Amino acid sequence: AEKKAFRSRLKENKKSLKEALSRAKREKKEDGAPSADTELLLLVILAILLPPLAVYLYEDYISINFWICLILTLIFWLPGIIFALVVILGGY
Repeated sequence: AEKKAFRSRLKENKKSLKEALSRAKREKKEDGAPSADTELLLLVILAILLPPLAVYLYEDYISINFWICLILTLIFWLPGIIFALVVILGGY
């Protein structure tokens, strides 16, 4: 009898935890999370100021695009900016 009561309480707790987590995710998306447009705008501004950093933040790891952008930025600033914008805006 105690096992059944324990299992039923466990199921109820799991169900309420799942509901609370889904509610928290919805509230976070509505309130605190920046929109995709805001993130894109910040990445474009960062691509103008520090192109390799913008590429790194966009791709979340150091990729070949990061190295290309770094070399272009070190040699000439403008090609690095253009390449970063192409990567961020989805042309490459």
